[in-house]
Amino acid sequence: MEVSLMLMRTDPFREFDRITQRLFEGAQAGAMPLDAYRDGETFVVHFDLPGVRADSIDLEVERNVLTVRAERGSVTDGYETVVAERPSGTFSRQLFLGETLDTANISAEYTDGVLTLRVPVAEQAKPRKISVVGGSGQARQINA
Repeated sequence: MEVSLMLMRTDPFREFDRITQRLFEGAQAGAMPLDAYRDGETFVVHFDLPGVRADSIDLEVERNVLTVRAERGSVTDGYETVVAERPSGTFSRQLFLGETLDTANISAEYTDGVLTLRVPVAEQAKPRKISVVGGSGQARQINA
């Protein structure tokens, strides 16, 4: 039994759309989509980076700006390309982190093509209790 790959092109503007998409790809987040949410005292960010080697990922924090860079090589180099829709090259994304986050203690994990960053809330930004002593000498807790 012979199995072959056959592709039919029915859209004459498909190649034009592909070229246009590649031109604007740098301005879009499409090459490195993310989800972000708060889990208690930690902000969690997931970046989709399928096909990226862990050693090609670079994380940098400067003045509360987190920059994520990753590189994905082309698997079609050296071959006659039939279809090449998956982007390759170097991708970059920046996140602006608020002053209330502890940028010195960011953790990163890369599993199954997903980069997960955990950014803890800074101690000074967490709510704290302050004791207030009344005129009768009894202490009472007030949330600050």
